[in-house]
Amino acid sequence: TDALRTMAFLQRGHAVTIVSAPVASSSDVIDRPIVAVHSCNEFIIDSLKYSYPYLIPEAAKLLHDIGARFNTEQKARGGGHYRLKVTSLLRTQQVVRRLRRVNRIAVDSSAHRFGTTFDISYVNFYTDSRGGVNRTQEDLKNLLAEILYDMCQDGRCYIKYERKQGCFHITTRDIAARRPRPTPPPELQKKHNK
Repeated sequence: TDALRTMAFLQRGHAVTIVSAPVASSSDVIDRPIVAVHSCNEFIIDSLKYSYPYLIPEAAKLLHDIGARFNTEQKARGGGHYRLKVTSLLRTQQVVRRLRRVNRIAVDSSAHRFGTTFDISYVNFYTDSRGGVNRTQEDLKNLLAEILYDMCQDGRCYIKYERKQGCFHITTRDIAARRPRPTPPPELQKKHNK
């Protein structure tokens, strides 16, 4: 199928842009479209040894929103030219198996396999050498943590602080579940009220 061919390209590391094509890993099928994620003004994609730069659209939007807030907050607090470093995105079953050989805490049922989860480093940030305000790693980490806390409180994501990996593990929440349900037409309301 197209999904299996797509995964074959991903597994060989080819740079392909996929928009609205389901991806199959060895035992999972992502039944939602995925989109390619590229370095931009909000973040950079680290060299990915154990994942591929793809997410479901809601997760990609969340990542961009986090990066945009990070930039806005830096400016509001006196400046700085730092971008977030994304260290992990979509993983296939095969990649998870490889990762487990070097990382004992990696699990087979990784949320990264569904394209809903990504990791952002709180240890390393990318800086443009344009001068400006120098910020400490601790200051940048705290700023990122504040932004993630707010987004979590807004119901946009789940956050896990990973001490050993030096990153925040971020999973987008089900956006459809947070939308208000439309009011059914009057003829259906009557049937349900009887």
